[in-house]
Amino acid sequence: MSAASVFDVIIIGAGAAGLFCAGVAGQRGLKVLLIDHSPKVAEKIRISGGGRANFTNRDLDPRQPHKHYLSENPHFCRSALSRYTPADFVSLLQRHGVPFHEKHKGQLFCDRSAQDLIDVLLRECAAGGVTRWQPCAVQAVRFSDAEAATRYTVETDRGPAHAPALVVATGGLPVPKIGATDFGLRVARQFGLKVVEPRPALVPLTFEPSAWAPFAQLSGLALPVRIATGDKSQRQSFDEDLLFTHRGLSGPAVLQISSYWRPGAALRIDLHPEAALEPLLLAAKAQASRKQLPNELARHLPQRLADTWTATRADWQRPINETPDKALAQLADSLHRWALTPSGTEGYAKAEVMAGGVDTRELSSQTMASRQPGLYFIGEVVDVTGWLGGYNFQWAWASAYACAQALPGVLR
Repeated sequence: MSAASVFDVIIIGAGAAGLFCAGVAGQRGLKVLLIDHSPKVAEKIRISGGGRANFTNRDLDPRQPHKHYLSENPHFCRSALSRYTPADFVSLLQRHGVPFHEKHKGQLFCDRSAQDLIDVLLRECAAGGVTRWQPCAVQAVRFSDAEAATRYTVETDRGPAHAPALVVATGGLPVPKIGATDFGLRVARQFGLKVVEPRPALVPLTFEPSAWAPFAQLSGLALPVRIATGDKSQRQSFDEDLLFTHRGLSGPAVLQISSYWRPGAALRIDLHPEAALEPLLLAAKAQASRKQLPNELARHLPQRLADTWTATRADWQRPINETPDKALAQLADSLHRWALTPSGTEGYAKAEVMAGGVDTRELSSQTMASRQPGLYFIGEVVDVTGWLGGYNFQWAWASAYACAQALPGVLR
């Protein structure tokens, strides 16, 4: 065993959480090895946020993490999020001179491109003297308590590496075409740790082709809606933009609700949440408008949607002044209370994140350490899933920072 192959900590996964953890740990004086199998550095960061990386959210309230995070224990993330906040990460970018802007609802994006963010993380790693093996495939992880300083051996295609601490930051299953795998979940199971069944989250929803046929022609149409799922005791709703696709629904509204949706459950969508449509339609009728009802409705909704929606009933295909009040009320109600049940999702190929992951009951909320000595899990591989809008990146930064602060000192 050569000295060159012995480190204080080995971090597997050079995405957001892994890069940040490596940089912080290295600057604390630890000898860090960062391994990733992908030939491209932080590819998921590069493609995120339309190429500009929505890197955090100013609206995050670490005192109430359940407002913006899903988990079987949503309070688990409170400790890390309260100790490394959006303001802390913003300060890091400011020190590196990275320009950014707020888009809306607290979402912060790089002005130029996500590459600025990647460059910051790489510079932080360089400042910490981090050794990077990339691309480098991991073939096996072994544990032995015979000698604490080298209890973890990671077999790689560059040879073995040894360390007393191992951090798994391999992310989740989304976007397999850029190298996503279940490696982190397999490591957890290898050491007897429980895993919450993973599923795609922040993902478009699909419908049976025959049921969706009337709406497929609306592909590309977007509008603001209120969307909800769940029963009264667990109802979740969002006011966001909806996007029609050839196969179903997408856009921020659907991506948000998809994290809460379960197979077989219905969605409830208000297609005009800003005002009740019935009095608007009755007022137009009272003014003796002779417009066709679809055209009158198009004053309040996109024309294509108005045409498609009213085509389903004959009494919605006449001048509004000839349309019975009851028919107008039924039209308004159908638009405010659209109920439909997805058949599934677009899966990990289109999902932005993974819900589920390493069970938080197996981890310390203070340090991200597992019950297995010296083994840590951070970022998306953990059962903590944020809302759309920068919350998942903030969990990556916060969990990585908590872990790096807790890692053991140099062992000689």
